[in-house]
Amino acid sequence: MQRRHDRKASKNRDQFTEQEKQSRINHSKRSVGRHAVQPWTAATKQSLCLMWQKVKLQLMLSMSFLVAVFWYCRRLYSFLAQLLKRWSNYLRRKLIRNLSVLTEVDLLGYSAREWKGETKQAKHMREAYEELFWSYHIKYLRQVRKDNYCVLRAVLFQIFSQGIPFPSWMKEKDILKLPEKLLYSQGCNWIQQYSFGPERYTGPNAFGKLRKCMETLKTNWTEISATKDHEERGNLCNTLFSDESKEHKLYEAIKFIMLYEVVEAYEQIKNREEPMHNLFSLLLARDSSSDPLSFMMNHLNSIGDSICLDQVELFLLGYLLEVKIRVYRLHRFNTEEFQVNYPDEYRREWNEISLLTEDDRYYHIPLFR
Repeated sequence: MQRRHDRKASKNRDQFTEQEKQSRINHSKRSVGRHAVQPWTAATKQSLCLMWQKVKLQLMLSMSFLVAVFWYCRRLYSFLAQLLKRWSNYLRRKLIRNLSVLTEVDLLGYSAREWKGETKQAKHMREAYEELFWSYHIKYLRQVRKDNYCVLRAVLFQIFSQGIPFPSWMKEKDILKLPEKLLYSQGCNWIQQYSFGPERYTGPNAFGKLRKCMETLKTNWTEISATKDHEERGNLCNTLFSDESKEHKLYEAIKFIMLYEVVEAYEQIKNREEPMHNLFSLLLARDSSSDPLSFMMNHLNSIGDSICLDQVELFLLGYLLEVKIRVYRLHRFNTEEFQVNYPDEYRREWNEISLLTEDDRYYHIPLFR
């Protein structure tokens, strides 16, 4: 009985031992499996972390680069925009400064800006401008640079912009030969004392300089009057009247033609030839211009420098250019001298141009459209 019990106990121990071994084996397998899995996932995770760190660094570098590029482009755009704006303003100011006849502006708007306030003179000028607007149908004006060539500029600009051709007498004579004729044929050596406006040039080279002035006038007048397209002619005028050097040559040529006409009239009066126009009698009757030399020294030489044309010389200008110059004198509003024609005797076929003045010194160009 005892033996049977011992054999059963021994058998149970063997079974427990076998189970324990099996359990240990299984535990070892599980441990080995866990230890095998853990290094693989850790390695994968570590690889992913390293990859992310690299990608993150690249992304940060890329974003920083894009931000820097965006900032740089924005600054560059801002700089270029400012540069373009300044350059545009510079060109606009330069063109406006150089263009001696500005683009058209509203007549009443100009009046309101220039004559503010409630003084007697301001009210008088505003009333005169309103009269031009409502009664004379003048809607716009073009401002003319205020210097001592002002009236010559206003007259020539309209002659050129309207395409008015040479006067009939200029078609018959070569105006390029007028200085030579005056100097050599008529013995007027005193033209060496001729002054060219603000340049006040005198001396033996006056003849050559006058010749260049006459060439400039003839060349530009011929080209512009031959241009039939109104817009193209306007562009040519704007180009010409933004070149101060050429402009001054035009005005000096006109001044010299005025002198030539006075010399011709003076010789005819002296030789008692055919009667001349009344304006020459009026001009030569002045103590300051009793002969061509005094006319040049006391009047023409100062035009463009210190004085403008006076009323008598406006008569002469209209006569020799064969245009009727109608002048609206605003300071003479409500008088018979509000509207005056220069010359007062003109031919029907002559072209008409208009001027507007507030003081008989500076002139603007009125526009009727």
